[in-house]
Amino acid sequence: MKISHLFLIGILLSFISCSRFEETKTDLYAHVDAPSNPVSDTAPLHGSIKGTMLKGKTYTIDADVYVNKSDTLIIQEGVHLNVINSAGILVKGVFISLGTKENPNWITVPNVVKTDEPGADVNSDPAYKGLWKGILATPDCPLMVIKWTHVEFGGAAVMGLFSDIGFNSGNKGAYDIYFQNPAGLFVLEDSWIYGSVDDPVRVLGGRVEMFRNTFEKCGYTGGEAVNLKAGAVGDFAYNLCIGIATNGPKASNKSATIAQTNMRFYNNTIVNCGFRRADPGRGGSINYEEGAAGMYYNNLVVNCRYGPRVVPNPIADIAHLFYGNTFQYADDAAMASEFYPHGYIQIPQTSDFPKPSTFLPASYQPGDVYDGSSLVGLNNPQFVNAPIPTPPGRQASDYSAVNNFNFSLKLNSPCIGKGFTGFKALGNEQNFPIDLKYGASEITPPGKDIGAYQINGTGNQHF
Repeated sequence: MKISHLFLIGILLSFISCSRFEETKTDLYAHVDAPSNPVSDTAPLHGSIKGTMLKGKTYTIDADVYVNKSDTLIIQEGVHLNVINSAGILVKGVFISLGTKENPNWITVPNVVKTDEPGADVNSDPAYKGLWKGILATPDCPLMVIKWTHVEFGGAAVMGLFSDIGFNSGNKGAYDIYFQNPAGLFVLEDSWIYGSVDDPVRVLGGRVEMFRNTFEKCGYTGGEAVNLKAGAVGDFAYNLCIGIATNGPKASNKSATIAQTNMRFYNNTIVNCGFRRADPGRGGSINYEEGAAGMYYNNLVVNCRYGPRVVPNPIADIAHLFYGNTFQYADDAAMASEFYPHGYIQIPQTSDFPKPSTFLPASYQPGDVYDGSSLVGLNNPQFVNAPIPTPPGRQASDYSAVNNFNFSLKLNSPCIGKGFTGFKALGNEQNFPIDLKYGASEITPPGKDIGAYQINGTGNQHF
């Protein structure tokens, strides 16, 4: 399919209201046919690539591949795409991966053994080695859609011809997924992002919708689950983040051109994050800085080094930043004493859990040091199956992967019914295109329960 055709589709979709949640939710996970023009699986791929990778086939990339400006690459459900020789996917055109719940796609490195046992040595863990370059888009890429897809082990150094993306990491790692068109659309849904050297997902500008994903073991000594900068606008909701080096989501307006960064982070579950970032005050859950506006509500933060952080220098757009209904749990006093990180300007909200008035001194001012020791072990969120509280002899940082855990809520969870639903997703307000192939499958509204998993079975679908 030519780009011009996609632009016509985009124009039509721009008139479709994103309030179609009720009418589309029953078929969100149905198989979607993609155009023909099949990509051959008979030999390893390298160089220019376009067309359709066909359902259920296995492909190998043995050197860098390029989706040119006038081309589209679509990956049907059940495709295994093995990347070897530290290759990467450079996208100047359109990139679409259409896995399904029953038949997800895999973009990975073959024959790598994961070391997900608790307390595994991060220095030898392949999750942090950057075994291939990632899916890296130039500013020409108008559309990137990734649904029900495993993206693993990305972040190899980017040099040579990949300088087309305007980023040369040298000997440093890059990103698993990189999108940077300030007028483009980026969708990441129901996918699994496993392992990275730095941020697994970095977005510079554009309209962004990221729903119901799982992020594991992201960032070696630094990196957010997703780093949104330069005028990125949209939603990050119903995501599970575990074992991230720094934060779950981060928003910054640095280098913005067309729009101001405005991101709504809601109904996310963020567990055991912030421990591989050594800098004091850096990392743990949610971060807004440097002119970024937005909202964060209904987030469940468990055993993270720091609670949500609003940065004073360079200062976030605090006049247009709204938040509350944050539920926090900690196994030790050091974490509990940073539910409201000292030295920063986030304001405790009466809707937060535990209620700030029960432990903060009457003289407390935003950024003050306080004693959180009385909070240790209180308000267990009651996950179905998770290492909460942390087992004896272990630390929260030892658990950085989902493994066989289940972070949905038990029926007796104190998170049930504590969510705030009195706002809309930004995608709904701005009529983000709804389409099973070329847009968001839905714009999931805020949930009644705290965290990524709703007791009625909606929200994150990774169990």
